[in-house]
Formats: sequence, C-alpha cells, structure tokens
Amino acid sequence: MNTEYKVKPEWLKIRPPAGENYKRIKSLLRELNLYTVCEEAHCPNVHECWGGGTATFMLMGDTCTRGCRFCAVKTGNPKGFLDKDEPIKISSSIEKLHLDYVVLTSVDRDDLPDGGASHFAQTIKEIKKRDSKVIVEVLIPDFKGNTSCIDKIIEAKPDVIAHNIETVERLTPKVRDKRATYIQSLNVLKRVKI
Repeated sequence: MNTEYKVKPEWLKIRPPAGENYKRIKSLLRELNLYTVCEEAHCPNVHECWGGGTATFMLMGDTCTRGCRFCAVKTGNPKGFLDKDEPIKISSSIEKLHLDYVVLTSVDRDDLPDGGASHFAQTIKEIKKRDSKVIVEVLIPDFKGNTSCIDKIIEAKPDVIAHNIETVERLTPKVRDKRATYIQSLNVLKRVKI
C-alpha cells in the first residue's frame, strides 16, 4: 500500500474569500440587499471573481421556483414577491463598483405572470440609462417557452443573451426540473437568434 502523500496542484486549491475588492463587493451587496449567483450557488471561485472586482447579479431574489438536481440555489415559492427597486439598486451598484461589463442572471420565477421578463428588461434599461457604455450580458431562464417573454428581453437590447441547456437531451429529465425540457431550451436559443 502506497502511503506517500501527493501535493495537490495550485490550480486545484480553493482559497478562502478575502481582499479589499471582495470585502467591498460583499458589503455593497448586503447594503442594497442584492443577490449574486456566486453566493447563492456556493461557487468555489467567488474569491477570484470578487477579488478581481466582478460579480454576476442574480435578479428576483434568492428562491427559485424550480428544483434542478445540479443546482445549489434555494427552491421554494416566493409567492409573487419582487423588489421593484432592484433594477435601480443594481444599476447604482454597477456605477459604484465601476464595472464596464455586467452579467445578469436570475432564479426561475414561474410564480410571476411573465416569469420576470419585464423585471429583467427594466434592469437592462436602467443600467443602459445610467451608462450606455456598460456591456450587459444576460443569462436568461426559459420563461416556459413563452416567446413574448423572450421578446421583452430582446427588445431591452442587452449586448449578449445566453441561455444554458446544462446537459444532453438524454440526461435532461434526470438532471433538470421537469418544467425545463431540452427542446424548450433549444427554442429559446432559436428565438434569440432571430
């Protein structure tokens, strides 16, 4: 039996969150009651992103109405609650952090009539209104395949629109929530491409 200890490579080691940028971003997020996917999904690389002065904002709270098996975000029913000031809070924090590239994502909000598409669009518009040079990337949910919701995002004119499929079609039913089908996600991407 080999009992020799092997040193792990540097790239495999996770460092604890620290540094001035990390502290500044965390403080601002707490002050404005904003969420990031970095924290909610328990991302092990949060120290790198926040230490470098970047964060991915997560819109519409910290509770997802779906329950995908791969995700660490809290699941439940937010009962229609939505912080109407969130678009302004986010645009303000982007200005305070001096960001020139911003990523917005969200939890799924099947409890809202339009899945939160209007809220997404309003946030994009608020960011662009405050500083038109900020590049806005959005990572959107499938909005249950509702094309009018997807069109609201397109009409808000983000610079990049993305949507995750997560896995191959064969594994989709085992990995994702039953309301998130592979074909539905492909149709979202097709609509965005139009």
